[in-house]
Amino acid sequence: MIKKTQTPMREQDPRVRVHNFDEVPVGYTEEEAIREAERCLLCPAPPCVEGCPVNVDIPSFIDHVKNGRFSEAIKVIKDTNGLPAICGRVCPQEDQCQGACVLGKRFEPVAIGRLERFCADWEAEHVSPTSKVQSPKSKTMDVGHWTMDLTSGYRVAIIGAGPAGLTAAADLRKLGHAVTVFEALHVAGGVLMYGIPEFRLPKAIVKREIDALCAMGVKIEVNKVIGRIGTVDDLLDQGYDAVFIGTGAGLPRFLRIPGENLNGVYSANEFLTRTNLMRAFRFPDYDTPIKVGERVVTVGGGNVAMDSARTALRLGAKESIIVYRRAEEQLPARAEEVEHAKEEGIQFKLLANPVRFIGEAGRLVGVECLRMELGEPDASGRARPIPIPGSEFTLDIDTIIIAIGNEPHPLIPRTTEGLDVGRRGNIVAENETGQTSKEGVFAGGDIVTGAATVIEAMGAGKRAAAAIDRYLKEVK
Repeated sequence: MIKKTQTPMREQDPRVRVHNFDEVPVGYTEEEAIREAERCLLCPAPPCVEGCPVNVDIPSFIDHVKNGRFSEAIKVIKDTNGLPAICGRVCPQEDQCQGACVLGKRFEPVAIGRLERFCADWEAEHVSPTSKVQSPKSKTMDVGHWTMDLTSGYRVAIIGAGPAGLTAAADLRKLGHAVTVFEALHVAGGVLMYGIPEFRLPKAIVKREIDALCAMGVKIEVNKVIGRIGTVDDLLDQGYDAVFIGTGAGLPRFLRIPGENLNGVYSANEFLTRTNLMRAFRFPDYDTPIKVGERVVTVGGGNVAMDSARTALRLGAKESIIVYRRAEEQLPARAEEVEHAKEEGIQFKLLANPVRFIGEAGRLVGVECLRMELGEPDASGRARPIPIPGSEFTLDIDTIIIAIGNEPHPLIPRTTEGLDVGRRGNIVAENETGQTSKEGVFAGGDIVTGAATVIEAMGAGKRAAAAIDRYLKEVK
């Protein structure tokens, strides 16, 4: 008989975890993973694979898990997904692979993300991710599950060490090309390092995945801001045969309302970067300034808003409040993140929108909001929020975090001649290839699409890597 519900994953008690930054879910045991894998119907034409942006052979890897062949399972995953420990933790599986699961039409879908995470964590515990073997006379190198040809002779530069850039780098390296990644920050990982909190994605896991990439022969140069120390054209002039731009969308959006320049007003980008990348949560070991008062409001309803509100609680706020202009049914955050936030005591003030920040002596002391009602659907398909005249109310607060999205950073487009840019500042590139208007230059991920998911950026990196390989072999 088919088990109707997913095998639950053990988690930290909410009363404990609000006082630490340790990962909330603790992962499956081998027995739990096998039990969940046994729920899979092993469909002959699996829609879950189509639902995965990188087309992991999901039934195959789950079948291996079901039979205790964990080493074979991770090999199947890594055929198409080079960052499984990350994807298993932060992908919105409910909208992708699990959303397409046949079992989910009647019961709960198979917990594909939890099983992917289990396989990656099992490999980390049992297999060295950086082991490599190379004969002095050999022109191939064995790294983990890969045997790579080292003789292509082509060099590819990748700008940005986020999900799109790292995925493109891995695929191009497997194809035998020399790859150098240029990262503006002092560590690689992009949003995986600066944007997602430790309690949702431990940085040691990101580093583990990047170390495996370096073991494949990918060269990563940090503190290199392309557009300042040199341009895309300079890279091509230096002998790189192709360039991939994966710089993401790291320019924060603001509300553009009075008082936004007061002390105590953060963008989510700054707040999370200080906490995650600059390790403010480890004070006093890391002396990164970040002030969180007793009462914090986060504006927005996505995963970044949930991350910010939950982080504020862990940094000492007595109250952490989400203000969102639509109803709960329209929250774009993952259901799991909303559930975790509620368990931790995050308050939700829905159908409300800030109209003014209130300050005293240059310091934030309150926010004035307007109540909203839902109208007809807008371009996103969600009900449009409409202000209710005369419904203003005020919240006394110490800190506000604006988490309403990000835009592409303009540095690369501004410093690259012949690169077409869209109305919102995104680089124009073909969806299936990443080819831009400039020969030999490709782009993918949030810099093209605007802010999206980690796995969607990885899918763009994979498609671009295949297109770059064709370009190098057919055109160069």
